[in-house]
Amino acid sequence: MAVQKAPEDILSENRFVADKLDDVARLLEQQDASPFRVRAYRNAASYLRGLAHPVRLDYQRAGRRGLDDLPTIGQSIAATIAEILDTGASSLLDRLRGTTDPEQVLQTVPMIGPELARRIHDDLDIDTLEALETAVYDGRLASIKGIGPRRVESLRHSLSDMLARRRPRRVPRNRQQPSIADILAVDQSYRENVDTLPQIRPRRFNLSGEARLPILHAERDGWQFTALYSNSPAAHRFGRNRDWVVIYFERADQPEGQVTVVTEHGGPQDGQRVIRGQEKACAAYYQTLEAKQLQPH
Repeated sequence: MAVQKAPEDILSENRFVADKLDDVARLLEQQDASPFRVRAYRNAASYLRGLAHPVRLDYQRAGRRGLDDLPTIGQSIAATIAEILDTGASSLLDRLRGTTDPEQVLQTVPMIGPELARRIHDDLDIDTLEALETAVYDGRLASIKGIGPRRVESLRHSLSDMLARRRPRRVPRNRQQPSIADILAVDQSYRENVDTLPQIRPRRFNLSGEARLPILHAERDGWQFTALYSNSPAAHRFGRNRDWVVIYFERADQPEGQVTVVTEHGGPQDGQRVIRGQEKACAAYYQTLEAKQLQPH
């Protein structure tokens, strides 16, 4: 006869997830994120601790939609819970702590070994599976040496399967991202205020273990942003670790994405801040901005 588990054993995973959410809330508060965002994670943690059944059952029943349907669990937090249930960890929490290991994350995808993971992160500054999937669709992944059309297509299917249950209940066909203006405004705010921002202790390239990587949390036009200098091997190798800014963004109806903003060197956009991989769109934005400035008032 099977021994029936005690309720505290059954619900221990709820407490484990709730502890992770509380850690996110604590770090967001320390890093001057909006009180609304901090409170949302704390409320979700409190709800999970009082939940009378394992939250995993909701996830197994209906994927992320099952989590979305729970009180106090918004879609962004549902994605975090889904990732914790799938992997036991949270890329958001690792990012806030400065302990993220992008190459290990990328290697969870079939056909991506250590060397390919290194090239993807090194060349594209990609830290999450969601950002990797975006790079598949926008063509950046195909620019990586050793990745041909067949591998891109295989990776697309693998990522779709891996991320399917973490999707919002309704994902628009056309992937969206914040406007060029909003991304560049967050980049400008980060660089202008870098000396006064909270700082985290990155695990990589930080032998002294000091808190030295500024982090910014911001909200614009319904999007949540997190910005910090790139701590990738390429940024350090080329001396751009105080130039390249990685910006993460999310919205309730969109999966998390990320871009890297850099200073252009040479060419018609010399000296301008541009989003890597979206240089033409940035050029059009600057042209429009210049035309507006030239209009008589």
